[in-house]
Amino acid sequence: MFLVQEAASFRLDRIYCYTRDKWGDKQAEAYISGLFTAFQNIAEQKILSRPIPAEFCVEGYFCRYEHYYIYWKRLESGKIGIVTVLHEKMHQIGRFKDDFAVG
Repeated sequence: MFLVQEAASFRLDRIYCYTRDKWGDKQAEAYISGLFTAFQNIAEQKILSRPIPAEFCVEGYFCRYEHYYIYWKRLESGKIGIVTVLHEKMHQIGRFKDDFAVG
């Protein structure tokens, strides 16, 4: 099971709106659905994830879905916490630290 944390929820809303405005509702829904499938696959250990690099100064993991990086951590409850989802062109360290503090 997974939990989409606050920063990730905000990012998903932005991804949906951008995709909808650029390519339409159908594509936006397909993209978000694909991300949620990736979240489930992370929780079921069906996706290979790597530890977050030391320069981020946080414990957690990341994997890629199309043009996005999904950052996650294991919560005390045992669930997977989806911390944030960042586009490959975003400045990862700065945005990640902001989102991880919220998540």
